[in-house]
Amino acid sequence: MTVYLTRVENFNAAHQLWVDEWSDEKNMEIFGKCANKNFHGHNYKLVVTVKGSPDPMTGFVMNAKRLGDIIKTEITEILDHTNLNLDDNFLPEGIQPTSENLVIYIWKQLAPHLNNCTLHRVRLYETEKIYADYMGE
Repeated sequence: MTVYLTRVENFNAAHQLWVDEWSDEKNMEIFGKCANKNFHGHNYKLVVTVKGSPDPMTGFVMNAKRLGDIIKTEITEILDHTNLNLDDNFLPEGIQPTSENLVIYIWKQLAPHLNNCTLHRVRLYETEKIYADYMGE
């Protein structure tokens, strides 16, 4: 029997989306506000879902507090109030700090820390209307 457990955390970060080989005009056309030379910030909402069978003793797929602690240690404490382009984090140099890329690297940070369950989905809201999902594919 598979059950899904979801934990939500938040962090704030700035980024700039930019391709050096393009003109300023093309960068603004493609990336809009996110191409701002002075960077651009978001209040991100991170939604992490794990899946597994409930433990017969605890009834937990995973202890939700433990999941929150892992997310805080491995993700939010690293990314919160940072510049995703300039500050040291887990994104490789040269990777655009888009929500699409962030969910992949967030997955890679979290997956090794889970026991007795697996990641099902990492969802990252950049705005209320825009989010990216990654399911390990």
